[in-house]
Amino acid sequence: MRIVFFGSGNFSIPVFEYLCNQKKHQLLAVVTQPDKKGGRGYKVQHTPVKEYVLKNRISTPPVFQPQDVNSVDFIRLLRNLTPDLFIVASFGQIFKREALSLPRIFAINIHASLLPRYRGAAPVNWAIINGEEITGVTIFKMNERMDAGEIISQRECNISFQDTAVTLEKKLADIGRDLLHQTLNAIVESRFQLRPQHGKPSYAPRLKKQDGFIHWKRSALEIYNLIRGTQPWPGAYTYFQEKLLKIFTAEIIKMDEGMRSGNPGEILDTDKEGFIVACGSGSLRIKELQPESRKRMSAREFISGYRIKPGMKLGP
Repeated sequence: MRIVFFGSGNFSIPVFEYLCNQKKHQLLAVVTQPDKKGGRGYKVQHTPVKEYVLKNRISTPPVFQPQDVNSVDFIRLLRNLTPDLFIVASFGQIFKREALSLPRIFAINIHASLLPRYRGAAPVNWAIINGEEITGVTIFKMNERMDAGEIISQRECNISFQDTAVTLEKKLADIGRDLLHQTLNAIVESRFQLRPQHGKPSYAPRLKKQDGFIHWKRSALEIYNLIRGTQPWPGAYTYFQEKLLKIFTAEIIKMDEGMRSGNPGEILDTDKEGFIVACGSGSLRIKELQPESRKRMSAREFISGYRIKPGMKLGP
């Protein structure tokens, strides 16, 4: 088959790598999001897919970075490629009907959830934030509605209690690559079935900065899930002495007999592993963090540098 691949994020890298290395199909082009400027020094930032191309010195197939895949000029370019199949994974743009009608067979999307659950841009993050224990990957035939097309294949994946959005995305990306291999074989051999999505949809909108804010009145489990689910961006954060404090690593602890209780956000105790903070119910031991304008550090370093004592408080 003649394939055009659309991908931008880290989730799409194993799929892209597979398509570059397989011999059965012809990869006509790679389409990824445009470069942008940001970060310190306002430097040019490439998508992970573009970075992979540059790092591995991939000269063919050609890489395109359109501002809009639905523009007249880019539709013309895609049509001239005469593709059989579009493969989309963590791309970042919405396809309209004309674009979806271009491939001879259809366009498929590799999505990091068990649809119809967690339609949208951040399914991995929200699955962890919401405390899910199982997620997965869905490959579906695309239509104009967001992540609403007919399902071709699915595979489940357990979410470990230690998984962050980063580690879970890597697991799901590898599953997506393997599932795509099986799905392409099924498409070539015409032994696939399209089935509608059943059940009530849920949604996973793109994360915003404020989604990482820690409300200490929530339970220790909810805050622990937030810390895991908002990595690498926006990260879970609170405030200490009116300055932002990012939390990277924590663990839920059992309250020892004799340990005093406290108000949400209050530091209850310090130990060799970190410091313990009261939540709405339960407590968390903070183990790794980053104060505003400082480097990432262990909680022990923070305790020593900031003279942390029981009774101090986190929060606005």
